[in-house]
Amino acid sequence: MLSFITSFFMIAIAEIGDKTQLIALSFSTKYKPLKVLAGVFIGALAVLLLSVLIGGHLSAFIPMNILKIIVGFTFIGFGILTLKGEHCDKEGINKVNKFGPILTVAIAFFLAELGDKTQLATISLAAQYQSFFGVWLGSALGIVAADAVAIAVGVIAGKKLPQKTIKFISAGIFILFGILIFVEVFTK
Repeated sequence: MLSFITSFFMIAIAEIGDKTQLIALSFSTKYKPLKVLAGVFIGALAVLLLSVLIGGHLSAFIPMNILKIIVGFTFIGFGILTLKGEHCDKEGINKVNKFGPILTVAIAFFLAELGDKTQLATISLAAQYQSFFGVWLGSALGIVAADAVAIAVGVIAGKKLPQKTIKFISAGIFILFGILIFVEVFTK
């Protein structure tokens, strides 16, 4: 139980102001809040399961710089798709986003968390407590709790700001994080 409580609070605090929290905020201006929260939860469960299972050995299989470059391109791609907007065909089916909101958020969240401070903190907590489920679920729920606040802010902003402004801000957030990841990778 201690591993769960410690993981929950440590990860919730670490998530505050994190890029994944801003991504959740951005998605919440576009999609229904419960779908964004579900996507965050699925993405968090998946990436933190990976963290707990293989811990620090991920970079032994795929170099962290390669993972970060993939994430950078993915963020820039999300930004471009956001600027491009969603186009529907005659039946009203969204042609840009074939995955739907939950899977789109989950994929973006999973990729954004790779090598992130909350993932690294989860690896450390798993090593310290040797409690698979306590650390995994505590960390995932900590992320969801912190991101729920960001989603609420996004819902409020979505009602107050013009849609065009939201589109540019959201696209800017994705592209900025993609560029920052490239800067981080190529300046080390």
